[in-house]
Amino acid sequence: MTPVELVTLTIDGVQVSVPKGMLVIRAAELIGVEIPRFCDHPLLEPVGACRQCLVDVPDAGNGRGFPKPQASCTLEVAAGMVVETQVTSKVAEKAQVGNLEFLLANHPLDCPVCDKGGECPLQNQAMSHGAAESRFTDHKRHFAKPVPISAQVLLDRERCVLCQRCTRFSEEIAGDPFIELLERGAKQQIGIADGEPFHSYFSGNTIQICPVGALTSADYRFRSRPFDLVSTPSITEHDSSGAAIRVDHRRGKVMRVLAGDDPTVNEEWISDKDRFAFTWSQLDDRLTTPLVRNAETGELEVTSWPGALAVAARGLVATNGVGVLPGGRLTLEDARAYASFARDVLGTNDIDYRSRGHSAEEAQFLQHWILDMAHVGYQGDFERASVVAIAGLELEDEAATVFLQLRKRARAGGRIVAIASHMTRGLEKLNAELIPTVPGQEAAAIATLELEGSAILLVGERLAGVPGAFSAVLAHPANPRVGWIPRRAGDRTAAEGGCLPNHSGTDGRDTMAILAAAASGQIGGLVVGGVEVNDLPDPATARYALDQAFVVSLEVRRSEVTALADVVLPVAPPVEKAGTYVGWDGNARSFPRVLETPALPDSRVLRGIAEELGKSLQSQIKGEEHEYGTPTVEPAPASALKVGQVVLSTWKQLIDDGRCQDGQPEYRATARPAVLKANAATLAAAGIEPGEVAVIGTSAGSASFPTVVEPTMPDGVVWAPTNNGQHLGALGMGHGSIVSLTSGDSA
Repeated sequence: MTPVELVTLTIDGVQVSVPKGMLVIRAAELIGVEIPRFCDHPLLEPVGACRQCLVDVPDAGNGRGFPKPQASCTLEVAAGMVVETQVTSKVAEKAQVGNLEFLLANHPLDCPVCDKGGECPLQNQAMSHGAAESRFTDHKRHFAKPVPISAQVLLDRERCVLCQRCTRFSEEIAGDPFIELLERGAKQQIGIADGEPFHSYFSGNTIQICPVGALTSADYRFRSRPFDLVSTPSITEHDSSGAAIRVDHRRGKVMRVLAGDDPTVNEEWISDKDRFAFTWSQLDDRLTTPLVRNAETGELEVTSWPGALAVAARGLVATNGVGVLPGGRLTLEDARAYASFARDVLGTNDIDYRSRGHSAEEAQFLQHWILDMAHVGYQGDFERASVVAIAGLELEDEAATVFLQLRKRARAGGRIVAIASHMTRGLEKLNAELIPTVPGQEAAAIATLELEGSAILLVGERLAGVPGAFSAVLAHPANPRVGWIPRRAGDRTAAEGGCLPNHSGTDGRDTMAILAAAASGQIGGLVVGGVEVNDLPDPATARYALDQAFVVSLEVRRSEVTALADVVLPVAPPVEKAGTYVGWDGNARSFPRVLETPALPDSRVLRGIAEELGKSLQSQIKGEEHEYGTPTVEPAPASALKVGQVVLSTWKQLIDDGRCQDGQPEYRATARPAVLKANAATLAAAGIEPGEVAVIGTSAGSASFPTVVEPTMPDGVVWAPTNNGQHLGALGMGHGSIVSLTSGDSA
């Protein structure tokens, strides 16, 4: 490593040696001096906008000083520099007090009702660094408020001090410059362009870093005071990033979620999904008592816990076999419980957490990768890699926190290559080099991808539907470091916990084989965790299987599964239990229980059924010694398209119709529009004008979308979102499916 060059300067009479290039405001912090500031943020580029951090510099290191106070947030240290802050300099103190007086001149005196009151830097610094009394006697400036810069983010222009934290975050970190400074001089203000709302996946971060309460959240505004809240550190439940969050709650109810501080994972940022999608477990359809189906009336009826556990145990042992479908929302503790319940209690390997498209090749890949391969970490690995390649994964939609870390690498000039159907907005923000690939042909693209030994290859769960793709990843001659990034927080967790059918020496059935066996009567029982029917590759078969089998459902809210179940056992959502998530990088991150409720975790409910059967769950998962080997599957040949057919590229966007986002209409209103993308030639061949409605269909049904021309898309390929307004999976449409394409006018 290159040695760090140090420079020595004097701050308030104290000599300090710091790395060359450090800002004076940071150097002062090292000796315990806090210089007041508003625009400064350690993760944003310095701008010197608010002028609150002024210091006196009698010697700039060259024997001459500056004639007037300087902004310490933009001033780099120099050898021999002498700096005097408000602690030792009357000049600096007067400059700071005077600047604060200007900032407060038009600032409203609404601290008692402002959402920022009690945790406001302006409020704090007015007390610690401001004048004791105000000399301002004129009328303050007033604006109509609030201004909705999006459905979720509201702006009070009267409070804004033009620090530009929001605009800098949006442009530098998120790459979404929807919000900008408008006008000039005394009329300058934050705003958006007409017809261009602040629809960023990361807009909520601007609310958190706003130092004056000018930006507020539509669903938190005026709902609570910071000093009324209890704060609990936790881990995001919505993706596999392992991002640190802070859950603020009051009287048994979550009021808001903020970004935590983890420099190696999410720094101080989270996605809007992590921030706003927390009400789903608080809705009216929440399950609070066990339900058992009455054999005579056919209705689900409330019963006691002992009674429900007894019925579940009797029903499962009375069948000719049981399949276990725990879903992908599991903590590590619950995953191990499901794995032990299947193997030690029921004596079956028919267990699979994958409630999405999947394959035996993927299961082999996961076991080989998890047990035998060197894993990719976070920021450090991205920075050191010669190139980061992406396949079967749209990071901004499917792993937003990882996207921000990779964007940081892109801004530093790092090379990123993407195997994808087209250039997405996220890939543009990563300055990625696109390798246009027809969906289903990713295996060939991966095999011919030119990589160096220090390369990183990031792959997503979508490759499970592409024969040979995971085999190509493991067989790549450059032997790159591989990162598998699933969408859900519980996916890597469940794989680690043993919830795959090939975890032990004898392979069991996977999800669709379990459902097919239940539909045909080969097995008579199903234990189902957090599974949504429409997420499954064949919802129709799933519904029939659930109707035919004896079903024990462990769920948080009523669902299509609970409606068909024979025994419904309510379980705790993540906020009501302690647990551990294993992130995509393989690191286990534990979180405490936030709300004290009677709700039980899945592991405790499964233990109760096991006890009814006279058995117990094991704390450790067996089977780690099994040799899995490397899967070898031939890539699928290119499909021959008939007239009127196209290949579908699809995935779930970050903001979609998923039930874990229920109860948040303002958040959902910021979703990207559901459109169909194709190049001009593909639309023309189907007789569709750009902007007109197009219809894609299979024998199971059809879906319609307005069209947008995407010139980077290969001929004969279209893209549409999986679950925005219309659930393509329920219509037999997945990534790589052959679908018909017709004009909405002719349909």
